[in-house]
Amino acid sequence: MDSISQAVLGAAVQGALLGKVQGRRALLYGAALGTLPDLDVFVRYADPVSSMTYHRGFSHSVFVLTALAALLTWLVRWRWPDAPYSARRLFATVWLVLITHVLLDAFTVYGTQMFWPLAPTPESWAAIFIIDPVYTVPLLLAVLIALAIGLAGKAVVVLVGALAFSTAYLGFGLGGRLLAEQRVAEALRAQGVAFERLRAVPMPLNTLVWRVIAQGPGGQQIEAVSSLFDRAPPEWVRLPPQSDVGHVLQGVPLYERLRWFTGDWLRLDVIGDALVVSDLRMGIAGQYTFRFKMAQCEAASGRWQVVTPTAWPSVRPGMAELRPILARITHQQPPLPLAGWVGTFLETGAGSQAGSHCR
Repeated sequence: MDSISQAVLGAAVQGALLGKVQGRRALLYGAALGTLPDLDVFVRYADPVSSMTYHRGFSHSVFVLTALAALLTWLVRWRWPDAPYSARRLFATVWLVLITHVLLDAFTVYGTQMFWPLAPTPESWAAIFIIDPVYTVPLLLAVLIALAIGLAGKAVVVLVGALAFSTAYLGFGLGGRLLAEQRVAEALRAQGVAFERLRAVPMPLNTLVWRVIAQGPGGQQIEAVSSLFDRAPPEWVRLPPQSDVGHVLQGVPLYERLRWFTGDWLRLDVIGDALVVSDLRMGIAGQYTFRFKMAQCEAASGRWQVVTPTAWPSVRPGMAELRPILARITHQQPPLPLAGWVGTFLETGAGSQAGSHCR
Protein backbone atom coordinates (compact mmCIF):
# COMPACT_ATOMS: atom_id res chain seq x y z
CA MET A 1 0.00 0.00 0.00
CA ASP A 2 1.16 3.58 -0.48
CA SER A 3 3.20 5.24 2.26
CA ILE A 4 0.52 7.76 3.24
CA SER A 5 -1.99 4.99 3.92
CA GLN A 6 0.52 3.05 5.98
CA ALA A 7 1.49 6.14 8.00
CA VAL A 8 -2.08 7.17 8.84
CA LEU A 9 -3.00 3.56 9.65
CA GLY A 10 -0.11 3.33 12.11
CA ALA A 11 -0.96 6.73 13.58
CA ALA A 12 -4.61 5.75 14.05
CA VAL A 13 -3.75 2.44 15.72
CA GLN A 14 -1.27 3.95 18.18
CA GLY A 15 -3.48 6.96 18.80
CA ALA A 16 -6.44 4.72 19.61
CA LEU A 17 -4.45 2.53 22.01
CA LEU A 18 -2.03 4.94 23.68
CA GLY A 19 -3.30 8.37 22.70
CA LYS A 20 -4.82 9.19 26.08
CA VAL A 21 -1.42 8.62 27.68
CA GLN A 22 1.02 9.82 25.01
CA GLY A 23 -1.14 12.58 23.56
CA ARG A 24 -0.40 13.82 20.06
CA ARG A 25 3.00 12.12 20.19
CA ALA A 26 1.21 8.79 19.81
CA LEU A 27 0.18 9.82 16.29
CA LEU A 28 3.76 10.66 15.34
CA TYR A 29 5.16 7.48 16.88
CA GLY A 30 2.52 5.39 15.12
CA ALA A 31 3.13 7.05 11.75
CA ALA A 32 6.86 6.38 12.03
CA LEU A 33 6.39 2.76 13.10
CA GLY A 34 3.76 2.27 10.41
CA THR A 35 6.25 3.09 7.66
CA LEU A 36 9.18 1.20 9.20
CA PRO A 37 8.71 -2.12 7.32
CA ASP A 38 8.98 -0.32 3.97
CA LEU A 39 12.52 0.84 4.66
CA ASP A 40 13.62 -2.29 2.80
CA VAL A 41 13.17 -0.25 -0.39
CA PHE A 42 16.60 1.23 0.35
CA VAL A 43 18.23 -2.20 -0.04
CA ARG A 44 19.84 -2.36 -3.48
CA TYR A 45 19.87 -5.53 -5.59
CA ALA A 46 21.75 -6.44 -8.75
CA ASP A 47 18.68 -6.72 -10.99
CA PRO A 48 15.01 -5.62 -11.09
CA VAL A 49 13.62 -9.14 -10.60
CA SER A 50 15.47 -9.42 -7.29
CA SER A 51 14.36 -5.91 -6.31
CA MET A 52 10.75 -6.87 -6.96
CA THR A 53 10.75 -10.29 -5.35
CA TYR A 54 12.81 -9.48 -2.26
CA HIS A 55 10.72 -6.39 -1.44
CA ARG A 56 8.17 -7.10 1.32
CA GLY A 57 10.34 -9.97 2.45
CA PHE A 58 12.18 -10.12 5.80
CA SER A 59 10.95 -6.65 6.82
CA HIS A 60 7.33 -7.81 6.45
CA SER A 61 7.71 -11.11 8.28
CA VAL A 62 5.36 -11.57 11.25
CA PHE A 63 8.20 -13.41 12.98
CA VAL A 64 10.71 -10.61 12.49
CA LEU A 65 8.22 -7.88 13.41
CA THR A 66 7.07 -9.71 16.53
CA ALA A 67 10.70 -9.90 17.68
CA LEU A 68 11.16 -6.23 16.80
CA ALA A 69 8.08 -5.27 18.80
CA ALA A 70 9.45 -7.14 21.79
CA LEU A 71 12.84 -5.42 21.43
CA LEU A 72 11.29 -1.95 21.12
CA THR A 73 9.10 -2.62 24.14
CA TRP A 74 12.11 -3.62 26.21
CA LEU A 75 14.08 -0.55 25.10
CA VAL A 76 11.24 1.86 25.89
CA ARG A 77 10.59 0.33 29.31
CA TRP A 78 14.32 0.37 30.04
CA ARG A 79 14.61 4.02 29.05
CA TRP A 80 11.35 5.14 30.66
CA PRO A 81 10.61 2.65 33.45
CA ASP A 82 7.99 4.92 35.03
CA ALA A 83 5.93 5.41 31.87
CA PRO A 84 2.19 5.35 32.70
CA TYR A 85 1.42 2.22 30.68
CA SER A 86 2.32 -1.41 31.13
CA ALA A 87 4.86 -3.30 29.06
CA ARG A 88 2.05 -5.57 27.90
CA ARG A 89 0.00 -2.64 26.58
CA LEU A 90 3.04 -1.11 24.92
CA PHE A 91 3.96 -4.40 23.25
CA ALA A 92 0.40 -4.90 22.00
CA THR A 93 0.39 -1.39 20.53
CA VAL A 94 3.75 -1.62 18.79
CA TRP A 95 2.97 -5.12 17.51
CA LEU A 96 -0.41 -4.06 16.10
CA VAL A 97 1.08 -1.02 14.35
CA LEU A 98 3.70 -3.21 12.66
CA ILE A 99 1.42 -6.15 11.87
CA THR A 100 -1.39 -4.04 10.45
CA HIS A 101 1.15 -2.68 7.97
CA VAL A 102 1.85 -6.22 6.79
CA LEU A 103 -1.82 -7.18 6.68
CA LEU A 104 -2.72 -4.09 4.64
CA ASP A 105 0.03 -4.91 2.14
CA ALA A 106 -1.29 -8.46 1.89
CA PHE A 107 -4.68 -7.06 0.86
CA THR A 108 -3.02 -5.67 -2.31
CA VAL A 109 -2.00 -7.75 -5.33
CA TYR A 110 1.77 -7.22 -5.16
CA GLY A 111 2.56 -10.02 -2.73
CA THR A 112 3.72 -9.98 0.90
CA GLN A 113 6.08 -12.57 2.41
CA MET A 114 4.34 -12.61 5.77
CA PHE A 115 5.89 -15.90 6.85
CA TRP A 116 9.53 -15.29 5.85
CA PRO A 117 11.87 -17.21 6.18
CA LEU A 118 9.31 -19.88 5.34
CA ALA A 119 8.61 -19.83 1.63
CA PRO A 120 4.94 -20.27 0.73
CA THR A 121 3.76 -18.18 -2.22
CA PRO A 122 3.56 -14.60 -0.92
CA GLU A 123 0.16 -13.54 0.36
CA SER A 124 -1.66 -11.56 -2.33
CA TRP A 125 -5.34 -11.16 -1.46
CA ALA A 126 -6.00 -8.48 -4.09
CA ALA A 127 -8.90 -6.81 -2.28
CA ILE A 128 -7.76 -3.21 -2.68
CA PHE A 129 -5.79 -1.16 -5.20
CA ILE A 130 -2.43 0.14 -4.00
CA ILE A 131 -3.91 3.67 -3.84
CA ASP A 132 -7.54 3.89 -2.77
CA PRO A 133 -8.91 7.17 -1.40
CA VAL A 134 -11.98 5.49 0.11
CA TYR A 135 -9.64 3.59 2.41
CA THR A 136 -7.12 6.33 3.12
CA VAL A 137 -9.12 9.57 3.38
CA PRO A 138 -11.24 8.61 6.44
CA LEU A 139 -8.11 7.56 8.34
CA LEU A 140 -6.31 10.73 7.28
CA LEU A 141 -9.22 12.93 8.40
CA ALA A 142 -9.42 11.13 11.74
CA VAL A 143 -5.69 11.61 12.37
CA LEU A 144 -5.91 15.30 11.44
CA ILE A 145 -8.84 15.77 13.81
CA ALA A 146 -6.89 14.08 16.59
CA LEU A 147 -3.90 16.32 15.90
CA ALA A 148 -6.11 19.40 16.00
CA ILE A 149 -8.11 18.71 19.17
CA GLY A 150 -5.81 16.36 21.05
CA LEU A 151 -6.54 12.85 22.26
CA ALA A 152 -7.97 13.59 25.68
CA GLY A 153 -11.56 13.70 24.47
CA LYS A 154 -13.59 12.28 21.59
CA ALA A 155 -10.67 12.05 19.17
CA VAL A 156 -9.97 8.47 20.24
CA VAL A 157 -13.57 7.55 19.35
CA VAL A 158 -13.06 9.16 15.94
CA LEU A 159 -9.90 7.13 15.41
CA VAL A 160 -11.60 3.88 16.41
CA GLY A 161 -14.49 4.65 14.06
CA ALA A 162 -12.12 5.30 11.15
CA LEU A 163 -10.28 2.05 11.86
CA ALA A 164 -13.56 0.13 11.95
CA PHE A 165 -14.61 1.64 8.62
CA SER A 166 -11.26 0.91 6.96
CA THR A 167 -11.36 -2.70 8.16
CA ALA A 168 -14.91 -3.15 6.89
CA TYR A 169 -13.85 -1.67 3.56
CA LEU A 170 -11.17 -4.33 3.18
CA GLY A 171 -13.83 -6.98 3.76
CA PHE A 172 -16.00 -5.29 1.14
CA GLY A 173 -13.09 -5.50 -1.30
CA LEU A 174 -12.67 -9.23 -0.70
CA GLY A 175 -16.36 -9.74 -1.38
CA GLY A 176 -16.12 -7.72 -4.58
CA ARG A 177 -13.21 -9.82 -5.77
CA LEU A 178 -15.06 -13.09 -5.20
CA LEU A 179 -18.15 -11.77 -6.97
CA ALA A 180 -16.11 -10.62 -9.99
CA GLU A 181 -14.42 -14.01 -10.26
CA GLN A 182 -17.77 -15.78 -10.07
CA ARG A 183 -19.35 -13.59 -12.75
CA VAL A 184 -16.48 -13.98 -15.19
CA ALA A 185 -16.26 -17.73 -14.61
CA GLU A 186 -19.99 -18.09 -15.36
CA ALA A 187 -19.70 -15.93 -18.48
CA LEU A 188 -16.78 -17.93 -19.86
CA ARG A 189 -18.51 -21.25 -19.18
CA ALA A 190 -21.69 -19.99 -20.85
CA GLN A 191 -19.69 -19.32 -24.01
CA GLY A 192 -17.86 -22.63 -23.88
CA VAL A 193 -14.50 -21.04 -23.11
CA ALA A 194 -12.21 -23.41 -21.23
CA PHE A 195 -10.05 -22.06 -18.42
CA GLU A 196 -8.00 -23.66 -15.68
CA ARG A 197 -7.84 -20.83 -13.18
CA LEU A 198 -8.70 -17.15 -12.83
CA ARG A 199 -8.30 -14.31 -10.39
CA ALA A 200 -9.64 -10.81 -10.05
CA VAL A 201 -7.64 -7.72 -9.16
CA PRO A 202 -9.06 -4.24 -8.47
CA MET A 203 -8.71 -1.61 -11.16
CA PRO A 204 -7.19 1.78 -10.24
CA LEU A 205 -8.53 3.78 -7.29
CA ASN A 206 -11.60 1.68 -6.49
CA THR A 207 -13.02 -1.69 -5.45
CA LEU A 208 -16.10 -1.55 -7.68
CA VAL A 209 -14.71 -2.45 -11.11
CA TRP A 210 -12.44 -5.47 -11.43
CA ARG A 211 -10.00 -6.82 -13.94
CA VAL A 212 -10.14 -10.62 -14.15
CA ILE A 213 -7.37 -12.66 -15.75
CA ALA A 214 -7.85 -16.28 -16.75
CA GLN A 215 -5.48 -18.97 -17.94
CA GLY A 216 -6.62 -21.82 -20.14
CA PRO A 217 -5.19 -24.91 -21.82
CA GLY A 218 -2.02 -24.44 -23.84
CA GLY A 219 -1.13 -21.15 -22.18
CA GLN A 220 -4.22 -19.32 -23.45
CA GLN A 221 -4.83 -16.09 -21.54
CA ILE A 222 -7.95 -13.95 -21.22
CA GLU A 223 -8.61 -10.49 -19.80
CA ALA A 224 -12.12 -9.60 -18.58
CA VAL A 225 -13.78 -6.72 -16.73
CA SER A 226 -16.64 -6.87 -14.24
CA SER A 227 -18.27 -4.13 -12.17
CA LEU A 228 -20.37 -4.53 -9.05
CA PHE A 229 -23.25 -2.83 -10.88
CA ASP A 230 -23.16 -4.91 -14.08
CA ARG A 231 -26.42 -6.35 -15.33
CA ALA A 232 -25.02 -7.99 -18.46
CA PRO A 233 -22.14 -10.42 -19.02
CA PRO A 234 -18.66 -8.90 -18.67
CA GLU A 235 -16.57 -7.93 -21.67
CA TRP A 236 -13.46 -9.99 -22.29
CA VAL A 237 -10.70 -10.43 -24.83
CA ARG A 238 -8.13 -13.11 -25.60
CA LEU A 239 -4.52 -12.10 -25.34
CA PRO A 240 -2.23 -12.95 -28.26
CA PRO A 241 -0.57 -16.38 -28.06
CA GLN A 242 2.48 -16.56 -25.85
CA SER A 243 5.91 -17.37 -27.20
CA ASP A 244 6.71 -21.08 -27.29
CA VAL A 245 10.34 -20.62 -26.20
CA GLY A 246 9.67 -20.60 -22.48
CA HIS A 247 11.85 -23.69 -22.14
CA VAL A 248 14.83 -21.35 -22.41
CA LEU A 249 14.13 -20.06 -18.90
CA GLN A 250 13.18 -23.33 -17.23
CA GLY A 251 15.33 -23.84 -14.15
CA VAL A 252 16.83 -20.34 -14.28
CA PRO A 253 16.83 -19.25 -10.60
CA LEU A 254 15.52 -15.71 -11.11
CA TYR A 255 12.77 -16.90 -13.47
CA GLU A 256 11.72 -19.60 -11.04
CA ARG A 257 11.72 -17.04 -8.24
CA LEU A 258 9.51 -14.78 -10.33
CA ARG A 259 7.13 -17.68 -10.96
CA TRP A 260 7.00 -18.34 -7.22
CA PHE A 261 6.49 -14.71 -6.29
CA THR A 262 3.62 -14.15 -8.76
CA GLY A 263 1.97 -17.53 -8.37
CA ASP A 264 3.03 -18.13 -12.01
CA TRP A 265 0.76 -15.39 -13.37
CA LEU A 266 3.24 -14.63 -16.14
CA ARG A 267 3.38 -14.39 -19.90
CA LEU A 268 6.39 -14.68 -22.22
CA ASP A 269 6.80 -12.77 -25.46
CA VAL A 270 9.52 -12.61 -28.08
CA ILE A 271 10.09 -8.93 -28.85
CA GLY A 272 12.74 -8.45 -31.50
CA ASP A 273 15.72 -10.43 -30.23
CA ALA A 274 14.54 -10.36 -26.59
CA LEU A 275 12.50 -12.79 -24.52
CA VAL A 276 10.34 -10.63 -22.24
CA VAL A 277 8.50 -11.86 -19.14
CA SER A 278 5.48 -9.87 -17.92
CA ASP A 279 3.66 -10.07 -14.58
CA LEU A 280 -0.02 -10.29 -15.56
CA ARG A 281 -1.33 -9.26 -12.16
CA MET A 282 -0.50 -5.56 -12.17
CA GLY A 283 -1.56 -3.00 -14.76
CA ILE A 284 -4.44 -3.24 -17.21
CA ALA A 285 -5.04 -5.38 -20.28
CA GLY A 286 -1.85 -5.33 -22.33
CA GLN A 287 -0.25 -2.62 -20.18
CA TYR A 288 1.60 -4.40 -17.42
CA THR A 289 3.60 -2.69 -14.71
CA PHE A 290 6.41 -5.22 -14.34
CA ARG A 291 8.14 -6.57 -17.46
CA PHE A 292 11.64 -7.98 -17.70
CA LYS A 293 14.03 -8.94 -20.47
CA MET A 294 15.43 -12.30 -19.36
CA ALA A 295 17.00 -13.81 -22.51
CA GLN A 296 18.43 -12.61 -25.81
CA CYS A 297 18.81 -14.24 -29.20
CA GLU A 298 22.44 -14.24 -30.31
CA ALA A 299 22.59 -13.74 -34.07
CA ALA A 300 25.95 -15.45 -34.45
CA SER A 301 24.98 -18.73 -32.79
CA GLY A 302 21.24 -18.67 -33.38
CA ARG A 303 20.71 -19.62 -29.74
CA TRP A 304 18.94 -18.04 -26.82
CA GLN A 305 21.25 -16.74 -24.12
CA VAL A 306 19.93 -16.13 -20.62
CA VAL A 307 20.91 -12.64 -19.47
CA THR A 308 20.83 -10.69 -16.23
CA PRO A 309 17.27 -9.34 -16.13
CA THR A 310 16.65 -5.74 -17.06
CA ALA A 311 13.43 -3.75 -16.84
CA TRP A 312 11.53 -3.71 -20.12
CA PRO A 313 9.67 -0.49 -21.02
CA SER A 314 5.98 -0.71 -20.20
CA VAL A 315 3.05 1.48 -21.15
CA ARG A 316 1.61 2.83 -17.91
CA PRO A 317 -2.12 3.67 -17.83
CA GLY A 318 -2.75 7.40 -18.00
CA MET A 319 -5.79 9.66 -17.84
CA ALA A 320 -6.95 8.35 -21.22
CA GLU A 321 -7.38 4.92 -19.59
CA LEU A 322 -8.36 6.11 -16.10
CA ARG A 323 -11.44 8.07 -17.19
CA PRO A 324 -13.21 5.15 -18.88
CA ILE A 325 -12.24 2.85 -15.99
CA LEU A 326 -13.97 5.11 -13.48
CA ALA A 327 -16.94 5.57 -15.80
CA ARG A 328 -17.14 1.79 -16.16
CA ILE A 329 -18.08 1.50 -12.48
CA THR A 330 -21.69 2.42 -13.20
CA HIS A 331 -21.94 2.26 -17.01
CA GLN A 332 -21.42 -1.04 -18.81
CA GLN A 333 -21.83 0.69 -22.16
CA PRO A 334 -19.59 1.54 -23.79
CA PRO A 335 -17.41 -1.35 -22.61
CA LEU A 336 -13.77 -0.78 -21.83
CA PRO A 337 -11.64 -0.87 -25.01
CA LEU A 338 -9.77 -4.01 -24.04
CA ALA A 339 -8.95 -4.91 -27.63
CA GLY A 340 -7.41 -1.47 -28.16
CA TRP A 341 -5.31 -1.76 -25.03
CA VAL A 342 -4.08 -5.16 -26.11
CA GLY A 343 -3.37 -3.64 -29.51
CA THR A 344 -1.08 -1.13 -27.82
CA PHE A 345 0.65 -4.08 -26.23
CA LEU A 346 1.12 -5.64 -29.68
CA GLU A 347 2.56 -2.42 -31.05
CA THR A 348 5.41 -2.72 -28.54
CA GLY A 349 6.41 -5.91 -30.31
CA ALA A 350 4.72 -8.51 -28.11
CA GLY A 351 4.07 -11.64 -30.08
CA SER A 352 6.77 -10.75 -32.59
CA GLN A 353 8.63 -13.78 -33.85
CA ALA A 354 11.83 -11.97 -34.81
CA GLY A 355 13.70 -14.21 -32.44
CA SER A 356 11.80 -17.38 -33.30
CA HIS A 357 14.74 -18.73 -35.35
CA CYS A 358 16.68 -19.12 -32.10
CA ARG A 359 17.05 -22.51 -30.51
